[in-house]
Amino acid sequence: MLTVNALNHYYGQSHSLRDVSFEAKPAACTCLMGRNGVGKTTLAKCLMGLEQTRSGEMLYRGIALEKLPAERRAQEGIGYVPQGRQIFPLLSVEENIRTGFFAGNSKTHKIPDSIYELFPVLLEMKNRRGGDLSGGQQQQLAMARALVIEPMLLILDEPAEGIQPSIVQEIGNVISMLSQELGISVILIEQKLPFIRKVADSFAIMDRGNIAATGVMSELTEDLVSEYLVV
Repeated sequence: MLTVNALNHYYGQSHSLRDVSFEAKPAACTCLMGRNGVGKTTLAKCLMGLEQTRSGEMLYRGIALEKLPAERRAQEGIGYVPQGRQIFPLLSVEENIRTGFFAGNSKTHKIPDSIYELFPVLLEMKNRRGGDLSGGQQQQLAMARALVIEPMLLILDEPAEGIQPSIVQEIGNVISMLSQELGISVILIEQKLPFIRKVADSFAIMDRGNIAATGVMSELTEDLVSEYLVV
């Protein structure tokens, strides 16, 4: 689904991504892990065209993403839920979801029933303003907005951050359903290990802008956790 090869990115003179290489397989959840500041969000922004890479390649279904403008990436079926959610607080829940259509190729702006089946609380609150929702409900709203374009690849940046445990569990169930039942490839950026172990199929650990280790979840040893993840 997605192969990243020798990707390099700079903020000014700061070398933020250093020959990053990893793979996200179809119909599976790949978790990008690592401490704060190691380049996880920068990598997600590079994939979405929100940051320009210096060198390397990002191959998505055989398409060289680095050659596409940011708006084309959503049209090619890549959904993105940024850290902090970035919903529109004064728009209603339904209006927030509909904004997702403008990123994709859909000729209809009818919200699929499947969105409300995944997130039934949003149906109950569809006329409420986005800013009136709890943090967990806003996260569900941001995911719903990304899913209306029917992506083949979904990038989630710390969806469990600052959310009550009950909704974290619901979000985990949705992620598993997206990959296992709907065949969507998911790149999950996350630090909560119990959540990661529940939903991810494989991992790539980042450290100082590099990929330090990769593997299936059963290969995430306590030694790796201690070296790269424990603060």
